Amino acid sequence: MQFNIETERETDGRWIAEIPEIPGAMAYGTTEDQAKAKAYALALRSIADDVEKSKHVPDSINIGCASA
Repeated sequence: MQFNIETERETDGRWIAEIPEIPGAMAYGTTEDQAKAKAYALALRSIADDVEKSKHVPDSINIGCASA
């Protein structure tokens, strides 16, 4: 699983980060790193929720992160 984190600076100075591969994984931060961390945490929570509800449990998990 590979995440691509897209970031952009808003006109008010805040940063927004989004992981397009995970619906809803979008977050604001006062810094670019803070926005990325929040979006990444949302993505992991979403994946964990999907795994918990799934009938198929993977034998292993490998998560990488590639900044856009």
